[in-house]
Amino acid sequence: MSEALKLGYLIPTREQVMRGDHSTTSLLNAGRYAADQGFDSLWVGDSLTARPRHDPLTLLGGLATVIPKLQLGTSVLLPALRNPVVLAQQLATIDQLSEGRLVVGAGIAADVPTIRAEFQAAGVPFEKRVGRLLEGFDLCRALWRGQPVDWEGRWHLKQQQLAPTPVQAGGPPIWLGAGVEAGIKRAARQFDGWMPIGPDPDTFGQRCRFYQNECAVLAKTPTTCLYLTLCLDEDETLAETRLNDYLEQYYKVPAQAMRRIQACCGGNIETILKFLHSYVVAGAQHLIIRVVGDYQRTLQQLALHRTLITDGL
Repeated sequence: MSEALKLGYLIPTREQVMRGDHSTTSLLNAGRYAADQGFDSLWVGDSLTARPRHDPLTLLGGLATVIPKLQLGTSVLLPALRNPVVLAQQLATIDQLSEGRLVVGAGIAADVPTIRAEFQAAGVPFEKRVGRLLEGFDLCRALWRGQPVDWEGRWHLKQQQLAPTPVQAGGPPIWLGAGVEAGIKRAARQFDGWMPIGPDPDTFGQRCRFYQNECAVLAKTPTTCLYLTLCLDEDETLAETRLNDYLEQYYKVPAQAMRRIQACCGGNIETILKFLHSYVVAGAQHLIIRVVGDYQRTLQQLALHRTLITDGL
């Protein structure tokens, strides 16, 4: 198996809340189980009111203290919802707790009514959120140097200094979630990696080559991390039905609308391995797995057949 391939698991914060369970013990246990199966990373999603769930930064701090060695990240954080000075301190603290294992996956947020309402609830303007994301992370990076910062823009600082500084020089890597050409260019030019959610392998492959070419022009090493949703079941019809039901409950839109933009697969282990392999062939270096159904069985099967994800059946 190629050493470049890494497997990550998305901690099911939203799924647990959807079941009416707001505790955290089982979430930490899910992370431990993924670590025991040999997974390389753990990820936590972000939302306030659009898709209520546990706060990702607080939970990552907890994961950092109980699970050693694994990479930890957000998939994806909505930085525009947060003041960047506060965010810089939070991320630096998590990087210290994890001893340099943090990755910040970030996105601009989809333009849908529930997310617009979420921004309004947080007192943040939805418009120009791309600019807020870009300037906000520039400010984070300036503060992570540990020196006094002067800043005139959306935020105003005069000789303000922040602590702690991150373990990782320059701050944790920031991977941008993007599917359109302009966003992929930003991922190559202004960030440390690209984190798409699909869609189909051919389209993903085309976008991946575009990203790789942009990185080559800049003499940067490309980092591509793909987010996928899987439902494992020997009965493929049942698996597809369960997957579609999950997507509709999660997003409150028809399942097919989500499957046009997200990488999703329901079926037996052979079907899922072929599906994952197609994305590795197309250029994915890191796969983040969101599980519908029995996460323990799914993670166990993926770990058992890990070499086939890269090599194929």
